[in-house]
This record gives sequence, C-alpha cells and structure tokens, in this order.
Amino acid sequence: MSDPQRPRASLRTAVVWDVLEDALDRRVKATGKDSLDVLDTGGGSGNFAVPVARLGHRVTVVDPSPNALFALERRAAEAGVADRVRGVQGDILGLFDVVDRGGYDAVLCHGVLEYVEDPAEGVRNAVEALRPSGALSLLAAGLGGAVLARALAGHFSEARRALTDPAGRWGEGDPVPRRFTAEQLTEVVEAAGVEVGAVHGVRVFADLVPGVLVDTEPGALEALLQLEAAAAELPAFRSVATQLHVLGEKRG
Repeated sequence: MSDPQRPRASLRTAVVWDVLEDALDRRVKATGKDSLDVLDTGGGSGNFAVPVARLGHRVTVVDPSPNALFALERRAAEAGVADRVRGVQGDILGLFDVVDRGGYDAVLCHGVLEYVEDPAEGVRNAVEALRPSGALSLLAAGLGGAVLARALAGHFSEARRALTDPAGRWGEGDPVPRRFTAEQLTEVVEAAGVEVGAVHGVRVFADLVPGVLVDTEPGALEALLQLEAAAAELPAFRSVATQLHVLGEKRG
C-alpha cells in the first residue's frame, strides 16, 4: 500500500512510511496476528495513524492538542477507519496516565523528542509501552540539516551557532527547541533497551530544492523521491538530513 499523502507531502513522509510499513509487516509475520496494536505518540491529526489503520491495524493516538485529536477523528471517519483509530489527550512524559505499559506491538514517536523536557525519559516511556520484540519508530529533527539550511541561506553565524549549541539551535528565533545527531538518537534508544535496526536520513534534498521546480518539471517529484530513498541510509547524506529516523526492536 502506497502512502496516500502523495504527491507533495510524500517528500516529507515517503522514506519513513516505506520503512514503517515494512516493519509492521515483519511484526505481523512474527506475531501471527492479522492486526497489530499500534501506539502513535504525538500523532496529531493522523498523518501516520490513519494510513496505518488502513493497513488493518488498531491505532491509539496520544496527543496534547484537542484540536489535533478532533481533526484525527474527522480524518479517520473520512478514510473509513474510525473503528480502528482512538484518540487520547496526553503526552509522552505522562504516557501511562492514559495508556497501559507493555500493550503495543509498535510505537511511533515522530516529532516529539524535540519538544519534551527530557528526551531520554520520553524514549524510555515509548519503549515501556512496547511488548517484547515490539517495533519502535522514532523521528526527530536532525542537526546537520539545520546547519546546512542556515548556511545556504547566507546566515553563517546562525549556522555556526547551531553547530556548537548543545541543543542544536541557531538562535532565539529558532522554532525548534532541540535537534539531534544520529549518534545521539541511537545512544538514547539503545540505552532504553532497543536494538537499533536502521537509521535513515529524511528530507536530505527535499527542503533544499526549489518547490517550483518540483511542482512544474515533469517527473521531478518522482525522481526526487527516488533520490531521497537512495540516499536515506548513506551516512554521508544522513548527517545533513532535516530529520533522522531510527527504527528498532525492543529487546526481549
């Protein structure tokens, strides 16, 4: 099943979706179950939850925003998967106030660690929500992509500041509170009890290519998607990606 968010938004999700779909297929085969229990922390309006539900899985979305959960409910209904998607108000640091420990075959933690006070605790909670050998899909802002973007925009001092700042921020006006390197993410994931299977760079080129080129040049979008997929696992390109995706399995 291809990502239904095509064409333009797929530049932001294609690599992650392909990896995630494959991981869910592997969990189905390993567990012998037709339908998995999936937890999407910070899942918002369902960019991943609804496509996952369309695969036949049961998805619980935990998000602090009532508006996002309302949009999720509407989106799930429009996609015909309202019976397989449940929205709960909460956040990852208070995760077990709203969901059970050890109740899920897969946990998605996408775009969450940048905004929590204690990323390591957030990852530990995500892992504690998993059943043994469950899959963790973690997506977070990459430091290298921000440094490159500021430099290419001519903001060299900001690029240098992001490079040296402990949180990877380029200044007071930076909307992202925290960024990570691949090494930092894998370290925190492994410390939480997860065996890392793969690390991918997401949006290596997409945020640097003029949108008008992608929208108007015949075949450009598909060619860019293929380029992103080809570069995603290569360390040299992963280090300058806008986002980093870590896929792992909870140690049994």
